[in-house]
Amino acid sequence: MIVLPMHGFANSKMNPAGRLTAISPVDGRYANKTERLGEIASEYGLLRQRLKVEVGWLKHLSDCAEIPEAGSLSPSARKFLDGIVQDFDVDEAQKIKDIETRTNHDIKAVEYYLRSKLDSHEELRDRVEFIHFACTSEDINSTAYSLMLGETRVEVLTPAIQDIVSKLKAFALEHADLPMLSRTHGQPASPTTLGKEFANVHARLQGQLERFNTVELLAKMNGASGNYNAHQAAYPEVDWEALTAGFAENLGLSLNRFTTQVEPHDCIAEYCDALRRINTILIDLCRDTWAYISIGYFTQKMIEGEVGSSTMPHKINPIDFENAEGNFGVANALLDHFSSKLPISRWQRDLSDSTVLRNLGLTAAHCVIGYRSLQKGLGKLEVDKHRLQEDLDNNLQVLAEAIQTVMRKYKIDGAYEKLKDLSRGQSLESREIEDFIRSLELPEDEKDKLLTLTPANYTGLASQLAKNA
Repeated sequence: MIVLPMHGFANSKMNPAGRLTAISPVDGRYANKTERLGEIASEYGLLRQRLKVEVGWLKHLSDCAEIPEAGSLSPSARKFLDGIVQDFDVDEAQKIKDIETRTNHDIKAVEYYLRSKLDSHEELRDRVEFIHFACTSEDINSTAYSLMLGETRVEVLTPAIQDIVSKLKAFALEHADLPMLSRTHGQPASPTTLGKEFANVHARLQGQLERFNTVELLAKMNGASGNYNAHQAAYPEVDWEALTAGFAENLGLSLNRFTTQVEPHDCIAEYCDALRRINTILIDLCRDTWAYISIGYFTQKMIEGEVGSSTMPHKINPIDFENAEGNFGVANALLDHFSSKLPISRWQRDLSDSTVLRNLGLTAAHCVIGYRSLQKGLGKLEVDKHRLQEDLDNNLQVLAEAIQTVMRKYKIDGAYEKLKDLSRGQSLESREIEDFIRSLELPEDEKDKLLTLTPANYTGLASQLAKNA
């Protein structure tokens, strides 16, 4: 089933019955969240990129003076070729699929489709033999996948991730000064601020997004076993490495000069690994936010008409974070398989990568569903400042770290052990802390500073760090 593209197909969205019979929730339950990917990462999207590569290669050959048989193309012919790509829609894609039923070969079907198009143009009719010239299927296919991944990154994934980055930055700045009890090993620990915790995730995510966007996507255009065999046999005087490098550059890609019949997919593995790290950071965020909701640090805006539980009317469940976590998990499982499987091919070529590559769009869809759910969840959060303060007030023992560190400064023997005896495993009252501080052999000004400490103001540089987000 082909998911129809947005452009030019306003009335052709999948009908509700089709969504109800979809095998994958990507095309069913969540279809409204993944429509943009239908134009880019579907079977239709892949065919469009294959056609773009075939047409581009024909035009590139015609520009080479050392290949006179390909001939320089007139402006009219170039416009005709560009129109084939620009006007390509689902109906045209279906014509390729119909040809494939006869050829049982997807790339040859694209070649035959393009040949039929050129037959209708007087000038181009004589150039049909330069369609797919000296190419193996993987020259077209691996290059098309790189184009598809690049477009998916630019048009869908990066904007969705950047929206989350921006939201986290806004949270970091808004709550930079709001004190919050930390928990290490689940136990009360030195306080932070809510904004600083969002700043931590913001910094991690921003760094990984930058790495994701710098993954270089490659093209392969060197023939049946990667050695320009047919190219050299036909035109030995042509600098084929330079010619194909220029073609890759025209497509916005880099040429991989060292391949077998198949581009080894190391760049796809790198792309998948970078995306998986992003999703892992977001799983961490989902779980932490879920936990903060459970202890009351956050409440969630009530949406009119929504039901939290079929039997417990009071509930507002953190379903957006749960949905996001689940979809990131599915996506990461596939991304892990891609990065470990795709770089492996028996000898010069086997086809085990082919069916795997067809799931790249599915994986991107699970990412997008997760990003959309997380964005929705973050948008519903409301901070319960009273609950945060209550937790701080009930855990005065976290000041033990500050007291024993100042004691160490003044070389008071057994500082750590004395605070351990006072505080380990128990809550402290303010009077107990005050009495302990006053009993210390410290300068009076140091005692006064310690006596002014509270969990709410014992946050170090957290506020400043959050604002630096």
